[in-house]
Amino acid sequence: VHGDLRKMDPEMEYLTNNVNPILEPLVLDLLVHRPEDTVSFIWQWMEEKYPRNLDAKKSFKEIGTTEKKREEEEDKNEAYGSEKGAPSSDENEDDLIDDIPIKKTSGVTRKAISAESYGDWNKKENFVARNIPKTEDQKKRIRTKLQASFLFSSLDSKELEIVIGAMEEKHFSPSEPVIKQGDEGDNLYVVEAGTLICTKRFGKDQEPKFLKEYQPGEAFGELALLYNAPRAANISAKTNATLWSLDRATFNNIVKSSAIKKRSRYEEFLKGIKIFSTIEPYEMTKIVDAGKPAEFKAGEFIIQEGQEGDAFYILENGEAYATKILEIGQPPKKVMDYKKGSYFGELALLKNTPRAANVIAKTDCTCFTIDRHTFKRLLGPLDTILKRNMEVYK
Repeated sequence: VHGDLRKMDPEMEYLTNNVNPILEPLVLDLLVHRPEDTVSFIWQWMEEKYPRNLDAKKSFKEIGTTEKKREEEEDKNEAYGSEKGAPSSDENEDDLIDDIPIKKTSGVTRKAISAESYGDWNKKENFVARNIPKTEDQKKRIRTKLQASFLFSSLDSKELEIVIGAMEEKHFSPSEPVIKQGDEGDNLYVVEAGTLICTKRFGKDQEPKFLKEYQPGEAFGELALLYNAPRAANISAKTNATLWSLDRATFNNIVKSSAIKKRSRYEEFLKGIKIFSTIEPYEMTKIVDAGKPAEFKAGEFIIQEGQEGDAFYILENGEAYATKILEIGQPPKKVMDYKKGSYFGELALLKNTPRAANVIAKTDCTCFTIDRHTFKRLLGPLDTILKRNMEVYK
């Protein structure tokens, strides 16, 4: 088992860093626009987002060849009862990305998996989430887990409380199944306590293969809700487990809707900031998805002089100001004002030093924040531009 996990890590790292940032915004745009001609929409989307990376003639030829080979392979392996067929011994069977099964009809037309309909019943203004009574301690525990999960990172404080209210506590005993491959998906789950095992059957006559373990704070089951598809894997309790389940309607109307709004909102916001004007769309998407909003009340410290720097801040709304101790034994003095579009906190991350100044909210503020790891990984090419501000802090 542990050997499988070690072999899987490079693939997961590649998918997380190189594939997901492209596919996730594409899927979200497809859900928003729901084009009749999906292939043309995807091609135009790629041309718009990555014009420098596409060779139209070569890409069309390669895409056509790949699609033809894929369909021939599907037909050849259909006897196995799986779109992927039976994996060969040297095929990487430990891919954690859920495969979305596409069932074939009796005719030549393929039946596509569709996203949830955005009809009148699914409009957010008409949606009222269920509210399951909870103790304050339960709410606190759920809030802690959701705030640590990337899946819920786009929720604002009001949306977070709606989701917390809609979640239902469920308990599972060792070996008890939580979701079964092929079943319809109606809930996603967030692990509060315990360990769960994920396995997948790659062919009709194949034994289920171990994929991974889920630990507290992790979420699963969202893909079946996003794509309105059957469950792509099995997940069962390894130990006694406590999970919080979220229903399909709340997920689609609150969580998915919030993710779409977040991407659109912050892409437009960051485009208007000079240091991001040369960022490629692909890089911009990664930054937007990795960032989180943070709210501060008037008079509250956003960063404090002398503390370790753990985030980079861009002021989205409100005003703030910086103070700094200029003479030992003297109180801090105001050295700078910040308004919408201003950024700060980069100095400590660039130089790996403590915070050089305080930044205090003058009014209620909302900041777009990027943590240290993401800052180093995604904003490295901007370090020359960002370092120009170092003189300002002296």
